[in-house]
Amino acid sequence: MPSYKIFRMKENERQRFRWAPHSSGATMVKPRDFDECETVEAATLYTAWNQLKNSDTPLQVGDILAAPDDTMQILKYIGFEEARWLLPEAKPVPLPFEEPQAAAASV
Repeated sequence: MPSYKIFRMKENERQRFRWAPHSSGATMVKPRDFDECETVEAATLYTAWNQLKNSDTPLQVGDILAAPDDTMQILKYIGFEEARWLLPEAKPVPLPFEEPQAAAASV
């Protein structure tokens, strides 16, 4: 049975998420806005949601379930939708400065 990782949205970010307009397509989320918590074993995504619904820690709008294949689904008011991590771009590493070779330039 698959094991889903649970990422709980931090409360200050959850309030912004709740009031944001609905968008279609994958929701881009920042890792810093989430805390990785427990895992839940379930046959499907909605089975996991149903198991947690009556627990002490139910899923809330903005929480993410990550499947074993690393696909992520974020809980919205209308159900689950695809989510992806928004990672900062790596800054390019500057190349070391090389002195021009004066001897090679003279012909």
